[in-house]
Amino acid sequence: MVHGCKPKEKWRIGTEHEKFGFEFDTLRPINYQQISALLNGIAARFDWDKIMEGDNIMGLKTGNQSISLEYGGQIELSGAPLKTLHQTYDEINSHLYQAKTVAEEMGIGFLGLGFLPKWRQEDIPLVPKVRYDILRNYFNKFGSNGINTLLMTCSIQVNLDFSSEADMINKMRASLALQPLSTALFANSPFKQGVPNGYVSLRSHLLGQDDICRNGMLPFAFHDTFGFEQFIDYALDVPMVFIYRKNRYIACGGMSFRDFMAGKLPAFQGQLPTLRDWENHLSTIYPEVRLRRYMEMRGADVVPQSMLCAPPAFWVGLLYDEVSLHNVLDMIADWTTEDRQYLRNQVPFTGLKTLFQGRLLQHVAEDVLKWAKAGLERRCLNESIFLDPLIEVVGTGMTPADKLLEMYNKKWGSNIDPVFRECCY
Repeated sequence: MVHGCKPKEKWRIGTEHEKFGFEFDTLRPINYQQISALLNGIAARFDWDKIMEGDNIMGLKTGNQSISLEYGGQIELSGAPLKTLHQTYDEINSHLYQAKTVAEEMGIGFLGLGFLPKWRQEDIPLVPKVRYDILRNYFNKFGSNGINTLLMTCSIQVNLDFSSEADMINKMRASLALQPLSTALFANSPFKQGVPNGYVSLRSHLLGQDDICRNGMLPFAFHDTFGFEQFIDYALDVPMVFIYRKNRYIACGGMSFRDFMAGKLPAFQGQLPTLRDWENHLSTIYPEVRLRRYMEMRGADVVPQSMLCAPPAFWVGLLYDEVSLHNVLDMIADWTTEDRQYLRNQVPFTGLKTLFQGRLLQHVAEDVLKWAKAGLERRCLNESIFLDPLIEVVGTGMTPADKLLEMYNKKWGSNIDPVFRECCY
C-alpha cells in the first residue's frame, strides 16, 4: 500500500458504476445468454478485447478500462485513472453510448437504481463464474441479506490517490466519516418486489447487515496508531473466501490471510501466498472505504445518468484540496465512534432527514457541499458544474429516492413499472 503513494501531480480520478440489464418488453432481468450476446456485440462493434473464463465471456477490456459482470449479472464499467472530471464525463457517456447502441437492438435497457425494484432473488439469473459460486456459498451463511447484496444491488465507486501515509490517514478519516452523507445524497434504492421498502437506500442497509468483519466504518482508522500497518493487520484477520490456483478458484473455509502466511491453510499446508493472493483477498473486503494502492469510496447507490459525475466531483472537491479536506477534518474532530456508527445505521432509513447533533443532515450537507465546490473551483478546470445535481438535492432536500417515492405515490398510482422508464439510461 505504501507503493500507492503518488505526488499530487500524478493524482487521478477513477470511477466505477454498475447497472442492471432488463428486457424492455417484460421488464425481467436479462439472463447470461443475453449478457454474453451483449458483450460480444460491444466487442465486435467497438473493438474491445474479450475476457474469458473457459468458453464463457466474463467481461471486456480496452486500455485501462474494463467492463465486468457482477454476481447477479450487473454490468460494471471500471474506468481508467483520469486527470479531470471532464474526462470522467466523456468516459461515462462514451461507455453508455456503446452499451446502449448494442443493447437497444436486442430489446434491452439499463436501469440505474441501487436495488432491483421488482423481482425476487430467485428471479435473478446467475453468472456462470466459479468465483461467484464460492462467494454465494460463503454469504449464504448470513441469510438472504448477504445474497441480496450480491445479486440485487448496484453502486457507484470513486477511486482516489494519496501522497503519503499522513495524507492517506487524513483522507481515510474524512471519507469514512462522510460516507453516510454520501449515502444520503445519492440514496436511490427505495423499492423491493414492486413496493416501497421502507428505506431510501436499501443497498446501504443490506451492506451493513451481513459479514460485519468484512464491512463497516473501520473505527480503528480514528485511533492515534492508525496507518498502513494497522489496515493491513485488519485485512490479515478477515476470513478468506477463496484462492486461485492453476486456473481454479478454491474455497478457503473461512481461514484468515494471516493463517495463509503461516502456511496453515488446510488444503495448502506449508504453501505461502503471493501478491496476487493478497489482491484477490482485498477484493472480497467491503468496508465503506477500502484501502488498496488507492482509496475506494463505496457509500453511494448508483444514480441517474445526469448525476453519474456528481460522486467523483463531490470527493475530488473535498479530498484533493487541502483547504476543503481540513474543513472536513475540523468538522468531524469531535464526532465519536458512536456518532459515526449512528449515521451509518440511520441514514439508509431517513437520508438527509436524519437528525444529527441537533440539526438535519441536509444542513450538514450544505456546508460540506460548499467546501466541495470551492475545492473544485481552486482546481481552475471548470469542474464545479458537475456538482449542480447535488446543489439541487441539498436545496430541495429531495434525493433521487425521495423523487421516485413521490412519483410512485402520485404520478404512477402505486405501480412500480414506470420506474424502469424513469431510471433507464
